[in-house]
Amino acid sequence: YDVLLLSLNSNESFAFQIKEQKVVVDELSNLKKNRKVYKQQPNSNIFFLADRTEMLSQCKNTLDELKKAHQELENSEKAKIKK
Repeated sequence: YDVLLLSLNSNESFAFQIKEQKVVVDELSNLKKNRKVYKQQPNSNIFFLADRTEMLSQCKNTLDELKKAHQELENSEKAKIKK
């Protein structure tokens, strides 16, 4: 039961992260090319000026990685259920 609960929490976590990342990608995609973008330093309140195109690329890569990890988790859960 605990394993199933943990899996549901992981699934929900991935779904939430994917949803957040999609919003960021959409927002960056809709910005005009000359707009400034700031990236927050992890675990701090410091922001740095960043290239919009580079940030969009990084966010798309992160989204792809999250989707892939989520799919792998779902596949492993299905394999456990079949056994």
